[in-house]
Amino acid sequence: MATRTTITFPELKSKLYAHDKVKVIDVREISEYREGHIEGSVLIPLDELPYRLHEIEPHDEIVVVCKSGNRSSQACTILQQRGFTNVRSLVGGLSS
Repeated sequence: MATRTTITFPELKSKLYAHDKVKVIDVREISEYREGHIEGSVLIPLDELPYRLHEIEPHDEIVVVCKSGNRSSQACTILQQRGFTNVRSLVGGLSS
């Protein structure tokens, strides 16, 4: 059975309110991040991700976010190819 690789905004919100241990990685550019972001999220722009993998624990629950879901899906692929096993992309991105 394939692992689900997406999460909806209501599901993420529920996890954050429940204080579940989830690491939110924001792969937008710094200017987008400054306009608003999820509190506690870590900014790692998509083009920097391959060089900053050491900042992420491979077995953590990771949710990757961006504006529309495109960059976060790409980031999930990169992370999964590098051995990260519990990675999901926010459906529709932060604009959802």
